[in-house]
Amino acid sequence: MRLVNIRPDRGTALFLAILPFALVVLAYVLGSAERLSANPDDKLLPSLASLGEAIGKVAFTADARTGNYLLWSDTLASLERLFSALAISTAIALLVGVLVGMLPIVRSFLAPFVAMVSMVPPLALLPILFIVMGLGEASKIALITIGITPYLIRDLAMRVEELPREQMIKAQTLGASTWQMALRVVLPQILPRLMDGLRLSLGPAFLFLIAAEAIASDSGLGYRIFLVRRYLAMDVILPYVAWITLLAVAMDFALVRARRFFFPWFGAAK
Repeated sequence: MRLVNIRPDRGTALFLAILPFALVVLAYVLGSAERLSANPDDKLLPSLASLGEAIGKVAFTADARTGNYLLWSDTLASLERLFSALAISTAIALLVGVLVGMLPIVRSFLAPFVAMVSMVPPLALLPILFIVMGLGEASKIALITIGITPYLIRDLAMRVEELPREQMIKAQTLGASTWQMALRVVLPQILPRLMDGLRLSLGPAFLFLIAAEAIASDSGLGYRIFLVRRYLAMDVILPYVAWITLLAVAMDFALVRARRFFFPWFGAAK
C-alpha cells in the first residue's frame, strides 16, 4: 500500500498531533535538567517549577509599583492595538479589493501601486512612522495596518477575478447595477475568503505588534518581553511567548468557527 493512501483513524491522528508537542516539552525538560545540574543558577532553560512561579507572579500577583496584574494588563493593551489594526485593515481591504477585482479601470489604476506597496518591508517604515506620527498608539496601529492590508487587498482582488464570469453576465441580464452585483454576487462569495486571509495575516500582525511595542511602548506583551530580556528573565519570556502563541491560535480557531457558522456552504464546497 502506498503511503499516500494511508489515512490514520481518529485516535492515531490525535496521537500524531500531540506527539510533536510532547517531544518539544520532553526535550526542554531534559535540556533544562542537564543545564541546571551543571549550574543551578542557569537562566537560559529554567525548570518547569520556575516557569510556574513566574506565571503565578505575572498573572495572579498584583505588581507592587502599578497594582496591575502584568500579564492581563499587557494582554489588554496589545489586543486593543491588534484588533484596531485588524478592523481598519479589513475595512480597507474589503473596499479596495472588491473595486480592484471588479472594475478594470480601478485595477489598472491601483493594482500596480498595491503590488509595489506590498513589497515594502513594513518594519523598515517603523522609524518613519514614529517620526511622523509620534510614539503613541497611532504609529503602532499604523504599522500593523500597513503590514497586512496590501496582502489582503491583493488576495481579495484575485478571488474576485476568479469568480465565474457567467455570474456577472447573468446579474447584468437581470438588470443588476454594479453596486448590486458587488453586494449580492461578489460580497457573499469573498467574505469567507476574507476570513481565511485574516487567519493567514495573524502571524505577521503579531510580529509587527511585538516589534512596535518593543521599540516604543510602556505596556503590551512585546514591551514586557524586551523589558525583562536585559535581566535574562527566561522564566518570564518563555511564558509570554507561549501566551502570545495561544492568543494567535485562539483567534485562528474563532475565525474558523465564525466562517463555518456564517458560511457553511463554503466549507461544504471544499
